[in-house]
Amino acid sequence: MGDLTGETGLSLVADIGGTNTRVALARGPVVDRDTVTRYANAEHPDLSAVLARYLADTGVRDAQITGVCVAAAGPVHDGVADLTNLDWRIDRATLARALSADKVAVLNDLQAQGHAIGHIDAADLAVVVPQPEASPWASKLVIGLGTGFNACPVFDTAGGRFVPPSEAGHVSLPACDGQMEALVAAMVRDHGFASVEEVLSGRGITYLHKVLHGETLEPTAIMARLTAGEAQATETGRAFVRITGTVVGDLALNHLPFGGIYLVGGVTRAIAPWLGPFDMAGAMRAKGRFSGFMEQFGVFVVSDDYAALTGCASHLSKL
Repeated sequence: MGDLTGETGLSLVADIGGTNTRVALARGPVVDRDTVTRYANAEHPDLSAVLARYLADTGVRDAQITGVCVAAAGPVHDGVADLTNLDWRIDRATLARALSADKVAVLNDLQAQGHAIGHIDAADLAVVVPQPEASPWASKLVIGLGTGFNACPVFDTAGGRFVPPSEAGHVSLPACDGQMEALVAAMVRDHGFASVEEVLSGRGITYLHKVLHGETLEPTAIMARLTAGEAQATETGRAFVRITGTVVGDLALNHLPFGGIYLVGGVTRAIAPWLGPFDMAGAMRAKGRFSGFMEQFGVFVVSDDYAALTGCASHLSKL
């Protein structure tokens, strides 16, 4: 890490997950990747303690920080974030007390990913479905598969970029054929409600494999067997990709992202090699008389693990 103790006009950005928080410094929309530091949440009572430790570790003074933006893995309402998998409450007032910055923002983690679109290197974008030519003002859609599932549209307007929050993972899983009807019935029996997130997530891969084959395995074990070509894991992977395509297609019809669909998250990156071979595009486009219409939506996988931090920096730079 370079010596930043004499620099001014810096922004502090943070990405809070259920287990770890990553903190970095940025100048304008650009994150200094040499400054990214990961902290275990269990070792700190709250976010203020993490930020204080980061400043101490870097030697950067509070007075040098002009803006702070936090991406939180949970719903955000009126600048307040309640994290889904962590007993922390994040709000602008707390951040303002922890750091005397002029600009303070709290985003849902997927909103931050939305603000990163357009600032991600081409090397970190893999094409799943080619993107037809579109207006630079065309809306986009970011979909995250990881510990949970979520989606949010991205709108570029004359007044700036608007990325509204969402909790799309908790909508009902579509039951569009016999296999999915059986899956939905099992989820209602086991969970009381069949939500998208209970299948399209890390724990969802485990659950899907159990429903299909009666065997409980960790996601990493299923993926290892899939890589080795094992038949049951292959069936699970194929079903997971087909359900992903179905749900992505539904969300595309909801939001009409003619500027492209961007898939993010750890589960996305793990399943990415099979999105093509298992025909996610075919499942996405299987919408009856609208199947041809669906060819207007390109799909990309984002492999940049720091995209949420970049999104925070980009958002702050426009406030």
